[in-house]
Amino acid sequence: MASPYVCWKMSEKKWWLVVGLGNPGQRYAQNRHNVGFQCVDRLAHVYRFAFDKRQNKGQLALGQVGERAVVLLKPRTFMNDSGRAVAPVAGFYKVPMERLLVIYDELDLPLGSVRLRKKGGSGGHKGMRSIISQLGGQDFPRVRVGIGRPPGRMDPAAYVLRDFGQDEVPLVEEVYDWVIRAVECWLADGIEMAMTGFNRSLSEQE
Repeated sequence: MASPYVCWKMSEKKWWLVVGLGNPGQRYAQNRHNVGFQCVDRLAHVYRFAFDKRQNKGQLALGQVGERAVVLLKPRTFMNDSGRAVAPVAGFYKVPMERLLVIYDELDLPLGSVRLRKKGGSGGHKGMRSIISQLGGQDFPRVRVGIGRPPGRMDPAAYVLRDFGQDEVPLVEEVYDWVIRAVECWLADGIEMAMTGFNRSLSEQE
């Protein structure tokens, strides 16, 4: 069966771009640093998108979420060069910053926390720093997914490349479903509504 987007006239579409950040390769697939990849993979599964397109150093899946034509993007660069994939894809699909959403890991939020922002700096995240540099601006929405701080004196660079523990997986799964709902809200109602409805810590819910 042909993919549902093959007959779309791309020049007539108003595209929305959802980017998940991570490192390519199976060895990194379940790392904390790859929560962005994991979230867009879950979104693709729910909406039956296929990551079957390679373009501008990225792996893409195209489809429809509600009334929105959506591109999902996983950069095939390593994290620190994410902007080299994001900026060309955004340009090709004529996506302005307000229709670009980036999902990534956040050390300074505890596991279970999700925070959407309308715009802002990189906060020290090298993938976001690369995207801001390549786009030439920082006025685009983002979803920060908390992964917590490393225990003891562990190097944060080593910590983000560790997989989640088995005891953490149930909460992580809940977070990913929550992020999907936040993305759906952003697509339908905009970033302000998504921030109001989905900025919270799931670990603190009763």
